[in-house]
Amino acid sequence: MRRIGSLTAFFGADDVFSNWHRCQFEYHGVAFSCVEQFMMFSKAKLFNDEQSAQKILATADPMAQKILGRKVAGFNLEEWVRRRESVVFVGCREKFAQNPDLRTMLLATAPTELVEASPYDLIWGIGLGERDSRIADKRYWRGQNLLGITLMRVRDVLASR
Repeated sequence: MRRIGSLTAFFGADDVFSNWHRCQFEYHGVAFSCVEQFMMFSKAKLFNDEQSAQKILATADPMAQKILGRKVAGFNLEEWVRRRESVVFVGCREKFAQNPDLRTMLLATAPTELVEASPYDLIWGIGLGERDSRIADKRYWRGQNLLGITLMRVRDVLASR
């Protein structure tokens, strides 16, 4: 995590704000090792692919979870686009609500704008790395920053509790 003016940029599994950061949380009695696992499991369940859902739960490796999630049978992009942000919101909410140290870290970022500084991800990140000099100017962002936006929503919800 790196503070850049009014931004808090993050990227990579070692960063607590990453979906790949390993931490334990549960949702409806199912245990998860990271938000990536929750997201891919939820994706498989959404499209009624129980086999993929179980494979995703069986691995603790976020890259393997992502690969399995890309192979979900019956996947429908339009449906996933409609649901993905709410799925990740729930996963992030549970992650931070159930892990007090992580919650404290998330709340401490207020009032900064959270930014996934992934040079590769144009959906969940901004398409720029945290060391890119253009990061402070949104005109240069190539991605949607859906993870940053979702985390700020989670931060607001947890701050109000």
